[in-house]
Parts: sequence; structure tokens; C-alpha cells
Amino acid sequence: MLKGIRVIDFTNYIPGPFTTLRLAELGAEVIKVESPEGDPARQNGNGLVFKAHNRGKKSIVLDLKQEEGKGVALDLIRQADVLVESFRPGVMEKLGLGYEAVSDIHPALIYCSITGYGNKGKMSQLGSHDLNYMSVSGALAQMKDMSGRPVHPSHTFADYIGGLAASERILGGLVARGISGKGSYHCVSLAESMASLMTNHVLIEKETGYPNGVQVLNGTVISYGLYETKDHGYLTLAALEPKFWLNFCKALGREDWVSAHYSKPGSGNPVYRELVDLFKSKTREAWSEFGQAVDCCLTPVLEAGELAEYPAFKEKDFITGEGHVNMYSDHRGAVTPPPEKGEQTKEVLRDWLHETVE
Repeated sequence: MLKGIRVIDFTNYIPGPFTTLRLAELGAEVIKVESPEGDPARQNGNGLVFKAHNRGKKSIVLDLKQEEGKGVALDLIRQADVLVESFRPGVMEKLGLGYEAVSDIHPALIYCSITGYGNKGKMSQLGSHDLNYMSVSGALAQMKDMSGRPVHPSHTFADYIGGLAASERILGGLVARGISGKGSYHCVSLAESMASLMTNHVLIEKETGYPNGVQVLNGTVISYGLYETKDHGYLTLAALEPKFWLNFCKALGREDWVSAHYSKPGSGNPVYRELVDLFKSKTREAWSEFGQAVDCCLTPVLEAGELAEYPAFKEKDFITGEGHVNMYSDHRGAVTPPPEKGEQTKEVLRDWLHETVE
């Protein structure tokens, strides 16, 4: 879909590389510009953080603090369709690579800055990480244990949601350029990207005072919740609509449960007690097979290492044998392995700038 689109990527760690990975999967040519030290993600988790997000890209090393490196960067930018950067606001301007400077030499460029809190305002210069963006967005307050304490996620949601938002804005910019012929600037805030997921919660709290979004989705009914299995695994039952709950009850021969569809969980509810005992009578695998045979919104809670064998992903080879997760099941643009630092420097200078490097 993006064959022929050239992306120059000045990003590190997760949000920016995830953005450009998604573009590479759609067929874009992505040139990753690294400092002489390389993307710090090359050292995170024995380099696995880098490997997870940079397949299908080409790496070139430039020292942007030197005039020679800056000059090469400008030459590459002239040949690019998209520029993505994730420095703190003002850094690219100091390097002479800010949007105003490069749009003068390349008016059709789509330029995307990935930031924590935007490029203007009181907090724009503050450093933060995923946990900070989760907390200020209101999303972290939706993940609490039984005592009301926020749970520390083992997933960096803001990094990935921000990457999705950035790729969306870039694609929107490319579509608009196809219509007008003009480039555009886009500033994506990770905090804002996470806060954008709070649409239900903010409006419901304002209108009703309830702070946790759609109440029926919060473990307040027996037909929509988490249950433990015989082997101490877990299931998600989400039979919210009557047809799914009816299918579930019929398949179990418990049509006497149908009227309890929206009843509350708790020891005072006899149907809930029976449901808890029933789920604990079989293994997670047995219930997983049941959920695939009966249309009742019943699925297992999978661990990371189990995804590759789950039918929804296995049938489409969504998880590769090397442990890479594809971005789309029907587009496989990023097929080459993650590059070594500067691996394609000569190739890029030759193909993009027609220069010969000894």
C-alpha cells in the first residue's frame, strides 16, 4: 500500500520505531537515522526492544551535531516523503532540522513529531515515561486492585497507543497531500493519545459522577467478567448481549440461569457461586475449546508465549517463528531482519543521494 513512500526516521526506543514499523509493514521504505552511539533500545533487554520494533528498516549513522552529518540529513530529507522524530521539543530546531527549516526546501514533506505533552505549554519540556502518561491520562486510575490501589501495568500502553496515533496522522497527511499536493506538520502527544481513550469515562463522570466508564463492563454482572479454571488459569466471559448468554446457558444445559444474565457477582448470588464452581471444574484448555465451539464470547487469558499457538493467530502466522509480532495479517512489508547499526549507510547514500562511499 505504501510502496514507493520513503520515510526518514529520527526516533528511538518504542513509540517512534513502532510508528515506522507499522509504515514499513505497509510497504514504506524506512531509513532509520542513528547517532554514532546508536538507538539506546539496542541496549534495552539485551537488544530485544530494538529487535522487536525495527525489522524491515535500513540503518544509517549520522552525527547530526556535525555540519557534515546535518548536510547529509538535509539531502536525505529532500528525497523523503515522511519525516518522523521523537526528540524533546526544540531539539530538531537547534539542529537546523525543524519543520520550518525543512519545509522551505521540501514543501511536500509530511513531518511528524512524537512528544510527551506536545510542543507547547507548561509541560512540553518535561521528561516522562509511559507510566507518567498512563497516570495523567486517567487510564491508570481504571486499573486498581480490590483495595483501590492502582496496579502497575506490565505493558507500556501509552508508547504503543501514541505510535498508533502517529501512524494515523502520517497516513492522514499522505492522503491530504494526495489531494492538495501540500505537505503538513503533525505533533503527536503521548499523554493526549492516552487521554483520547477516556471518551466514555470523562463524559459519564461529568453527567453521572460515576468515574469508571460503562458500569456493566466493570465486573458488575456475572455474564461479563473473569473466572478461574481448574488448573489456575483464567477465562474471560463477555456474554453481554442476551443471545450470547443464552447460547452459553443452553450449551451447558443450564437454561435456568438465563434470567440471571445481569445479576451481580458475589457470594449472595447462587448462580454466580455455581458459575465459579463450574469454571473451576475444568481446565482452561477445555474451556477454550468450549468457547471456540459455542458462540458465547468465552476466551482464555493467554500469556505472551501462548499467542503463537492460539487459532486466531496461528492460522494466519501472525506470530513469526523468530518471535516477531506482525502488525497486520494481510500485509507483510517488513520482512528483513532488524539492521545492525549503520548497516545500510553506503546503500542509502548510493540509492538516495547517488553518492559513492568508500
